[in-house]
Amino acid sequence: MKRKNGWVCILSAFLITITSLAFAGDQEIAGVIFSGEKQIAGHTLKLNGVALRKAFMVIKVFAGGFYLEKPTHDAVEAIESEQVKHLHLHYLTGKATAKKLQAGFIEAIEAANPAELVDRHRQDIDRFASWLDTDMKPGSITESTYIPGKGLTLWVAGKKKGTILDKEFIQMYYQYCVGENADQRLRKGYLGLD
Repeated sequence: MKRKNGWVCILSAFLITITSLAFAGDQEIAGVIFSGEKQIAGHTLKLNGVALRKAFMVIKVFAGGFYLEKPTHDAVEAIESEQVKHLHLHYLTGKATAKKLQAGFIEAIEAANPAELVDRHRQDIDRFASWLDTDMKPGSITESTYIPGKGLTLWVAGKKKGTILDKEFIQMYYQYCVGENADQRLRKGYLGLD
């Protein structure tokens, strides 16, 4: 019996190690290196996953890295958990104009969320979209950070655009990133499922 329990302990330790390794270290995608850890608002976040957004299956639009305090492969936990979250997008093309970013964000967040939520939060959706007012060029960066109690803040090309406090909208935002109806390539990448 002792030998059997010993093997169970060893196997458990091995599985815990493998799970933690899945979220460890820097990752590279499309020539962009994402650091394995980030310090944000006094919290250490770990790189949960990376993804590449393509348009028309050819144009590399951006490489993205999704960071969480408590990494997870579970979309519901990533969306609903009260922890610091950070999405870092590194643009790879000059074709991502402000007009395209704004229209693309509205279309994608509407597709990822129920119609009644979209209607209820139309003002916040339009406000967030309006902040995407800069034409991106290769190397341009957008970052969004959620800090519990302080809201979701967007930076575009190094400029702070604004913060939304409404928790329901913030969950809609993360549905747009990793929910069931989000872009599946991005979702899998950000959740570390690829």
